Parts: sequence; C-alpha cells; structure tokens
Amino acid sequence: MGPAARLAALLAVLALGTGDPPGAAARGDTFSALTSVARALAPERRLLGLLRRYLRGEEARLRDLTRFYDKVLSLHEDSTTPVANPLLAFTLIKRLQSDWRNVVHSLEASENIRALKDGYEKVEQDLPAFEDLEGAARALMRLQDVYMLNVKGLARGVFQRVTGSAVTDLYSPRRLFSLTADDCFQVGKVAYDMGDYYHAIPWLEEAVSLFRGSYGEWKTEDEASLEDALDHLAFAYFQAGNVSCALSLSREFLLYSPDNKRMARNILKYERLLAESPSRAVTEAVMQRPNVPHLQTRDTYEGLCQTLGSQPTHYQIPSLYCSYETNSSPYLLLQPIRKEVIHLEPYVALYHDFVSDSEAQKIRELAEPWLQRSVVASGEKQLQVEYRISKSAWLKDTVDPMLVTLDHRIAALTGLDVQPPYAEYLQVVNYGIGGHYEPHFDHATSPSSPLYRMKSGNRVATFMIYLSSVEAGGATAFIYANFSVPVVKNAALFWWNLHRSGEGDDDTLHAGCPVLVGDKWVANKWIHEYGQEFRRPCSSSPED
Repeated sequence: MGPAARLAALLAVLALGTGDPPGAAARGDTFSALTSVARALAPERRLLGLLRRYLRGEEARLRDLTRFYDKVLSLHEDSTTPVANPLLAFTLIKRLQSDWRNVVHSLEASENIRALKDGYEKVEQDLPAFEDLEGAARALMRLQDVYMLNVKGLARGVFQRVTGSAVTDLYSPRRLFSLTADDCFQVGKVAYDMGDYYHAIPWLEEAVSLFRGSYGEWKTEDEASLEDALDHLAFAYFQAGNVSCALSLSREFLLYSPDNKRMARNILKYERLLAESPSRAVTEAVMQRPNVPHLQTRDTYEGLCQTLGSQPTHYQIPSLYCSYETNSSPYLLLQPIRKEVIHLEPYVALYHDFVSDSEAQKIRELAEPWLQRSVVASGEKQLQVEYRISKSAWLKDTVDPMLVTLDHRIAALTGLDVQPPYAEYLQVVNYGIGGHYEPHFDHATSPSSPLYRMKSGNRVATFMIYLSSVEAGGATAFIYANFSVPVVKNAALFWWNLHRSGEGDDDTLHAGCPVLVGDKWVANKWIHEYGQEFRRPCSSSPED
C-alpha cells in the first residue's frame, strides 16, 4: 500500500465517509454542531406556517360560532318575541333538534386539528430527537460548571459568574431571553434521570419557583406542572440526604394533589426517618459535584477557561514578542504574516489574519455538507464521547484550489512539508451547544493509535486556524503550561507536539474550552514527523 493509499485508509478510519455528503444532521446529533442547530430553524418555520393556517381556520370557525351565539342570544333577550308566532316556533324546534347538534358535532374543529397533526407528522422526521434535548441540557450544566454560572441568572437570560458575594457579568446579550418553568424542569429532569442531583436540585428549585409564580395559568406547550417539579425535587433532596427538605416539599405537593397515595407514603417514610434520627432535621447535606474520572486537571482547566483567554501579566514577559514573519520564504516576502509569540515552552505562536474573511467562509461552506460527529481514539477504535462535543469534516486539497493555496501558505510559514502523506488533510470542526474538547494531546500517546497507520510517524506539529469569532468562551487552554488563547477570527495557532527527540511534549496538553456564546469553527492541519527530517532535525537530547 502506497503512502497516499495509507492516508486514505486512515481518514476512512477517522470517519471521513465517502460518496455523497451526509446531508441533514443524524437524529440525536443536532446539538453537537451549531450549524446543525441553525438548520433546525427551517422545520420550525414550517411548523409556524402550519400553526398559522390552523389558527386562521379556528378564527373563522370561532367567528361563525360567535355569529350563531349572538343570533340565538338576541332572540332570548327580546322579551316581545312570542313563541306563538309559528315561524319563531319552527326555528326554535329546528335549532334544538338540528342546529345545536350540528354546532356541537361540527367537523371543522377536528378537520383543522387533523390538518395540523398531518403537517406535523411530515415535519417530524426533520426535528431534533430526545437525545438532542438531553445533549442541550447537559451543555447548559457544563457551562454552569466551567464558568461558575448562576442558575437563577441563566433562567433570566443573564450570564453571570457568582463567587461568594462577587458577581461578574461574562456576557451581556443585546436581548434578554428568559427560560420558562417548564424549560428549567426539563434541564433538571435530565440531570435527575442520570442520578446527578448536584445539577438537578438548582434547576428543579428554579422550576418550582417559577411554577409557583404562575400557578393556575395553563400553557399548551408545557409538559410539566408544579406538582411534577415538587415531586422530582423532593426525591432529589431525599437522594442527596436532605430529608427535611424532602418532607417539606412532599407536604406542599399534597396540598395540590391530596389523593396521591405514593406521596402520602413518602411523607410517612420521611417523618419516620427524622423521628429515628432528629439530627437529620438540622443537618444539611453538602452537595458534591459529580466526579469526572478521566479529567484529573479539572480545576486548572476550568480556571483557564474562566479567564476567557485574558492574561494581563502575560504581556509583561520580555522574551515574548511580535514581528512580521517571512521565514525567509519568497512566498511571504511581499505579504509577511503578523506573528505573536504566545509562549516559549512549549513554543506557541499566533499568526494574525492568516486567512481572509472570504477564505474562512469558503472553508466553512466546503466542510458543512460533510460534517459528522467528532470522535476520539480509544486504542484502535474511534468513539463519540461526552468530553468532545463537535462535528468535523476532512477536506482534500483537490476539493478546491483555495485549499492548495492554503497548504502553500502553511508550508511557507512553518518550513514544513504539509503534503500527504507527511500531513493529514485539513480537518474542519464546528462546535456544538456548549461545545468543547476537554484536555487532550494532539499527538499519539499509544503505539496502537490509528495515527500510525499513515506510516509517517507521529504528529510533530499542529496548525489550527480560527475560522470564526465567538461572543464568549471557546478559548484554547494549555493546561500544564498554564495559559490560554482566546478565539481570534482568521488567526492561526501553531505549536510543536513533539520534542526534537521525537518524544511527546507533555506541556502541550490542551483543551478547547466550552463555547459560552457563539458559533466556533476551526480548521486543523496536523503535520507528521516523516518528511521533516531536514526541516526540523532531530536531537538526541530529550529536553530539546
């Protein structure tokens, strides 16, 4: 198998796909890319059209019913109307024997709702699945955790970090969009169903609060009620060890649903537990955030994400500098690239305006039809995981001449050979709701990694291009090196993954922080060891 064939085989393993583009997002995968979420607006517009037609039909039906009502009422209000008049007597008998039956059993209402249901069934296959609702709810919890967001603030549409008495606005939307009681209930229920009471309780508490404030109001679209929220919150508190709160909420539930025998039994159980151990009534259980076993650097990672890429002291280091870079390449002499050295160990540089707006848009457009759920290597397998929420596509340079130009520019700037099989095709990534990629290495750390199937060694360098801007979040955090880089539209971030000895550089452990607000697109060019022997000579020293 030749080098080109090996590269094609690798990319197939990495879920490239062949043939026609996948098209619409797979059911349950809408939440994992913002472009898929945006496409969900189209079926909702179709549903709005169906509902508009239904409302017009119902308005016409109700106008006719109002006409009939007014006609009959006027006859009853006219005290001079004698039933002795045979014409009036006839119409009275006819109304009672025929007209009222036709009104009550009119087919118009059922025909209107049938048309609405038929239209919905045609659109239903294009709608997000329940897995998308779960994914979107988990995204809100992720943002809540990483950015220390206040649930009450989120419910009001405010993105605030609350630490003790300090409140920090992380993002100020131009238009506030608040969540309903049912919205908060659904987020809480997703956590509840996972046995995650740390997240379930604050969301269910907010749902209960909002349901209490609107009790008695009926909303067609709501799935839950105050009783549902109280029921779930009471049991969540019990599971968390707070029996006193569970008892109080259960008693409140019975005020609204006094015949519920299950809740009555729960109350007896809670009362017995408190009687057997009176200390439970005053001891409040401390809620522990669920442990994430695969992420040992969580505090550092989240701390770097919370800076949103802002590090005031970073620019006081004299060894870091900015310059116009040509790398002694004729290709760049007339148009040097603005270079900013971000860090020295590991070496990380940011190249500003590496691509133009039109090039960034073109890359996004070329990739969008091919986007599929991003995967990670696990031994020889490729898996979809919760700690990487995005969709990605791979673009050969034969797709468009602009990609050839892009490769030439990367090669001129880095001095490396970026042609297959010495580099991978361009990977384009679109992050989802709260999209992120928790701390990871770009280079292979296992001999069984699919990367070695290219027969061109490990990933020696990463060249990552930011194809969009975001309103907040989404920084690239280097965990052990303890710095982060914000999303800078059209800029490119470059770093070495391997030492000159060929050993992996542990300081390149990095992460894509969750996108708080915005649509994040990046393009990755991974360059391999082989082919770079004379461009980046190796060294026998593990420290080089």
